[in-house]
Amino acid sequence: MNADAEAYRSLRGAVIAAARSRPEALEQPAAATPEWRVRDLLAHLGGVCDDVVHGNLAGVGTDEWTARQVDRRRDWPVDALLRDWERNGEAVDVLIDQAPVGLFGQLLFDAWTHEQDVRGALDEPGNRDSSAAARSWRDREEQRPGLLLVTPDDTRVVGVEPAVATVQASRFELLRAMTGRRSVAQMRAFGWEGEPDPARLVGPIFQPPANDLQE
Repeated sequence: MNADAEAYRSLRGAVIAAARSRPEALEQPAAATPEWRVRDLLAHLGGVCDDVVHGNLAGVGTDEWTARQVDRRRDWPVDALLRDWERNGEAVDVLIDQAPVGLFGQLLFDAWTHEQDVRGALDEPGNRDSSAAARSWRDREEQRPGLLLVTPDDTRVVGVEPAVATVQASRFELLRAMTGRRSVAQMRAFGWEGEPDPARLVGPIFQPPANDLQE
């Protein structure tokens, strides 16, 4: 099994185990995605695998595509949600293993992002430096003026080089900011060279929350 397939298998197992240990908490809204309950995050994660396995990729990645996944599973028992993700997830493991490394990078990034959303809602932090997080870090590419990201572990540029600004924080904090999980105030508190530019850090399809998200 290649590194990406193993990363996804490990992530899925960890999230499912956490969910099964806290069934009473799965009906509450997730602070990182207040429009979704924790179980809706699980429905989306399982729904992605279902759609990938069965070729339902029209509108992939859009709000409408993900909404259908959640709506279809809205009233499923939690155990059915998790078994659905396990079954289709095993098939996705095979697809990832057979594909060139990196082809499923966006799936890993999305899964790691929502793993952290679930963990935050359950107050069970973990896997912040997992291989899925590392893949998410490597795969972030954009056609915007470059931003140099500086962490205790490494540096990298997102966007078009040369970088026009620099920001310093942990890899975890930067990835969470990129996916709209940090407020403008939280991002301004990162280490910036020059005038802080939170809008440059957030990914194009995301918006920062109005209030701080503590994880």
